[in-house]
Amino acid sequence: MGYYLKMIEQIKTIELFGKPLFTLVNIKAPIKVVTQMPSDEACFAYILEGGIHEFSEKEELIAQQKEAILSKCGSYVVEMLGSTTSSNYSSLTIHFYNEVLLRIYKDSLPSFLKTKEPQSHPIMAKVKHTKLLEHYINGVLYYFENESLTSEEILILKLKEIILLLFQTENSDQIKDLMNHLFTPKVYNFREIIDAHVCSTISIAELASLVHMSISSFKREFKKQYNTSPSNYFINKRTERVANLLRLTDKNVSELAYECGFKNVSHLSKVFKIKYGISPSQYRLNF
Repeated sequence: MGYYLKMIEQIKTIELFGKPLFTLVNIKAPIKVVTQMPSDEACFAYILEGGIHEFSEKEELIAQQKEAILSKCGSYVVEMLGSTTSSNYSSLTIHFYNEVLLRIYKDSLPSFLKTKEPQSHPIMAKVKHTKLLEHYINGVLYYFENESLTSEEILILKLKEIILLLFQTENSDQIKDLMNHLFTPKVYNFREIIDAHVCSTISIAELASLVHMSISSFKREFKKQYNTSPSNYFINKRTERVANLLRLTDKNVSELAYECGFKNVSHLSKVFKIKYGISPSQYRLNF
């Protein structure tokens, strides 16, 4: 965390009812952090410059400039990236707190704050760029430059406005399902989290953080569950997945290497030949 703080060039916050509502961050990228949002908090991160690669217990999403990620309570590994021309990363985060939402909607509780049976159990969702969303973000940025113009009433309206905009997005059904369970933690067992990240670029240390373990405890539990080391298990599973995709798709070997979490094609070819006795290309020809 200390390293992360050193990388921050600017951080500004606008509060509502004593809690952060909007947070504007500018940092030097790339940088990766582990974060835990408690059961009463969720957030919407809009990328102003650069990009973001976010891992939850079960999912992985990438968002670029003018896109956003809506995340419910839970554990995350977040990698913040610069753009193709700059190492700068900046974002505007909108924070959702259960007590704040209950307070602003006290006279008429909206449907998303009422308990419902989830349809797809989403943990996070990508929100694509729209002109309406871009205008909204520019309006919020204006208040960072003119904080004297903000008031409790205006901030409440802005919070309600972003919720309405989210319900009008392209993937509104997924957003609604997520909003209905922003503050309902989903508990996953050890194997569910591991198997969800077989082909992720997430490190062993970061994976350990998602299951709330130290690295040593994680490795002991992994050995107990799978009777092998994490590195051996992931290499074996990734190689099997490449073999499966070689049979079922026409993607080239380079695409499959990247898609299945290998560092490069030569690394894939080496471990593939050890397991199957032939190269990936020859394996495809055989089928």
